[in-house]
Amino acid sequence: MVKQSIFGRIAQLAKANINSLLDNAEDPQKMLDQMVRDYTNNIAEAESAVAQTIGNLRMLEDDYNEDVRNAHDWGNKALAASRKADEFRSSGDVTDAEKFDNLAKVALQRQMAAESEAKGAEPSIASQREVVDKLKTGLDQMKGKLNQLTSKRNELVARSKTAAAQSQVHDAIKSIDIMDPTSEVGRFEEKIRREEAKVRGQQELAASSLDAQFNQLEDLGEQVEIEARLAALKSGGKSTQAIGSGNSAASASHVDEADFDKL
Repeated sequence: MVKQSIFGRIAQLAKANINSLLDNAEDPQKMLDQMVRDYTNNIAEAESAVAQTIGNLRMLEDDYNEDVRNAHDWGNKALAASRKADEFRSSGDVTDAEKFDNLAKVALQRQMAAESEAKGAEPSIASQREVVDKLKTGLDQMKGKLNQLTSKRNELVARSKTAAAQSQVHDAIKSIDIMDPTSEVGRFEEKIRREEAKVRGQQELAASSLDAQFNQLEDLGEQVEIEARLAALKSGGKSTQAIGSGNSAASASHVDEADFDKL
């Protein structure tokens, strides 16, 4: 029962599809670590079972070989006893002849018994040899799977470390990418741009206010000139410029043109 259990376990583990198991695993690396431990433990247990099975086979083979040797030895003894009986019979010693014939018969019986035991052990030995061969094959397959698992685990660990390193490099590059608005440099540049835009707005606002002040000064100078010319007219003098020669006075004094027709 124990032998069958070990054999079944070896066959099951040897046929395991590692890639399929990994595809369905939530954490492939942890599963690989566990599988490596399980395979290592099962291989140690299987090696012990296979060694015991091989030991049992060797005992059967030793017993078989001993039975074969005994059968051969008893056959030789039977032949020797029979020849001795013939010698005594030839010399007329019937008593000793019968005695050695009986010894030959006993030897033949023991030869037959040894041959029977050897023949009866042959099926068991053949079966044990088949089991041992299958166990050895399964054990070799398990060791191959263990090597595959170990290589796969090492590969995944290396790939995981490489991916982590690449991620760190990517994060470092991203943090100094001036074209990336989410980076520190990008945010600092955006802040400066906003400050520069604010300064330009203040400059434009200041320039607009200055232009308005100059326009007020021009309007004030025009009004002064008009008042001066009016005063000159009242005093009978002449203005330095013809009253109708400019458009500024007309635009400054809002009068009805019809009032001039009444003069």
